[in-house]
Amino acid sequence: MASHSESIIREPLITGKNITYAQITNDVLFPVENKPNKAWWIGFTLASLGAMLWVFAISWTFWFGIGEWGLNKTVGWAWDITGFVWWVGIGHAGTLISAVLLLFRQNWRNSINRSAEAMTIFAVICAATYIFGHMGRPWLAYWTLPLPNQYGSLWVDWNSALMMDVFAISTYFSVSLVFWYTGLLPDIASIRDRATGLRRRIYSIFSFGWTGSVKTWQRFETVSLILAGISTPLVLSVHTIVSFDFATSLEPGWHTTIFPPYFVAGAIFSGFAMVQTLLLIARKVLGLENYITMFHIESMNKIIILTGSIVGVAYLTEFFIAWYSQSEYEQYAFINRSTGPYWWAYWSMMTCNVITPQLMWFKKIRTSIPASWVLSIIVNIGMWFERFVIIVTSLHRDFLPSSWVMFYPTWVDVSIFIGSIGVFFTMFLLFLRVLPSVAMAEVKLLLKSSSEQAKKKLIEHGHLDKEQVEFYKESLTKYDSVELADYDKA
Repeated sequence: MASHSESIIREPLITGKNITYAQITNDVLFPVENKPNKAWWIGFTLASLGAMLWVFAISWTFWFGIGEWGLNKTVGWAWDITGFVWWVGIGHAGTLISAVLLLFRQNWRNSINRSAEAMTIFAVICAATYIFGHMGRPWLAYWTLPLPNQYGSLWVDWNSALMMDVFAISTYFSVSLVFWYTGLLPDIASIRDRATGLRRRIYSIFSFGWTGSVKTWQRFETVSLILAGISTPLVLSVHTIVSFDFATSLEPGWHTTIFPPYFVAGAIFSGFAMVQTLLLIARKVLGLENYITMFHIESMNKIIILTGSIVGVAYLTEFFIAWYSQSEYEQYAFINRSTGPYWWAYWSMMTCNVITPQLMWFKKIRTSIPASWVLSIIVNIGMWFERFVIIVTSLHRDFLPSSWVMFYPTWVDVSIFIGSIGVFFTMFLLFLRVLPSVAMAEVKLLLKSSSEQAKKKLIEHGHLDKEQVEFYKESLTKYDSVELADYDKA
């Protein structure tokens, strides 16, 4: 719940004047209740073309086999597992924003949690496509389940980190889906009450009979807190278990205990970057500048700085431990990363993930929408290179020089990756058309306490310290949705 005695010096979470509960509903539901604009159609067309490319490339793979990829005997994992880990990482920000920030009562999550949760669901789906594609025989995917032998399959190997992946990611997907859908119920009911005909019947079914009674809200908040408590350990456990795919092996460059926290920090890093990439466009195209404000953008940039710095320390720690271990194989693995044939990938990773995010220490860059958008894309490019470097450079030169080989992706590798991005954006754009991208019920909680107009009333009453008012006005200069001339009148 939002506090009703919030300090004036805190920046507003809702901007605009004369904002009412009805206007919040109208603004958020405008893209859902009206025909899509030209920008949506352009984005959806491009995303659909990418999705069609994915369908073609994955069909080609199933027909001819994974020999169509650039894999070889030495580099058995390459673009497919790189893409899988990349997508799982992107899905981390949604759960962190929804669950962890809810438990810590961070009200700035209210405007961005819905889109971040949807992003999580779609990213995990994209990650799962890589697993099914890499199986070679996807029709036998049920063998990963612990079925008795009379069903024709063997009991799974519980000691395998790959088996842990199946259960960790399926649990993560299930809990995230329930958490996301639970939060949607009051907003779906709002759409139902405003709709007519078949549209009303469809939303009535999906609202599960939401009435908005006091008992309903009590149960809603209780369930939300329980799901948040369940989801919070998943933020740490899922990418930790993904890192076990590498850390539990004896491969130089993989066999290290720093991987679990390093992978978790990297996942949050890339996840928040993708949230920035999506929401900076959505707020403009959907006209949500009053609800996704500069405070939200700057807060996410601060988390990107923090997690990016953690990732940078992890990179340096890996080199230090390789030297300290005095293992010649481990030392060579890291020297090869930075100076070997794939040096360009390593230094692209370092530039994108360590050097570039440090620009956000400057407030002018941190509060610039174009700069934030460009840097968010650079971060996700860097995180893809990180997974590529970890996987390919550790494998292409192993213990036997006679088996050293280079990995070169084929058009199928590239098409599946680009196509998966198309699938992701297709699902996200459809989500924007049929469901509210901002949690209306949660944003409305902030209207009486954390909105610009609520703080303006405090100023107009004249019971505030002048220095506090000036401090507050100064903080508003970075907002692109605030008219400072109104404060001079007040």
